[in-house]
Amino acid sequence: MKEPIISAIILAAGESQRMAGIDKIFTPVLNRPIIDYSISILAECPEISEIVVVLAKSKIETFEVLSGQSNWQKPILYCAGGSRRQDSVMAGLSALNPCDLVIIHDGARPCITKEIVHNAINSVSETGAATAGVPTTDTIKIVNKNAKVISTPLRETLWNIQTPQIFKYELIRKAHLEKPNADVTDDATLMEQMGVVVKVFWGSYSNIKITNARDIYIVESTLSEGQES
Repeated sequence: MKEPIISAIILAAGESQRMAGIDKIFTPVLNRPIIDYSISILAECPEISEIVVVLAKSKIETFEVLSGQSNWQKPILYCAGGSRRQDSVMAGLSALNPCDLVIIHDGARPCITKEIVHNAINSVSETGAATAGVPTTDTIKIVNKNAKVISTPLRETLWNIQTPQIFKYELIRKAHLEKPNADVTDDATLMEQMGVVVKVFWGSYSNIKITNARDIYIVESTLSEGQES
């Protein structure tokens, strides 16, 4: 059987609004820009043939400097994103050469590992859509606008969803074309709205998304442990 052509999109066009002025994409951690970690891991995966980084227009020049200084194992394409996540994903999809599968990953999750990437690739064949995740360890409450508890879902049914997420290219492209105004925070939710069953595979509790300045220290500790092991 012919091996599928797999490409990857790294989303790095966010404005870092909750970061108190800290750039969650280019801030150095252990002397490397945060975005470099995701690019390097995906570039080291032989199954992935092409990588596109989607950037804010204001950061393209910064990325070009980084690219010129880096020794990534694959040529890295890049393009400008949009004001919404959906716009950036669509820009990335449009920049790719023809492929069968596409991995979509948040550039603000630098603790991605090759094991997680392989979990993604091994999970997509069942339904054509799969996402990284880990079981929730907290009790979750559904509350109303007045902060009053409505219900408590069974914790055993709840997972914290992460990236990478992986999809058949034609499925995810169709979803973005047909639902350009969908109010979603990830592509797995968009696929759910299209009626596609999404498979969840094991991510990692260390695979956090940098959303505030404190997360930088958590990520630095995780990456430091990885370098020592």
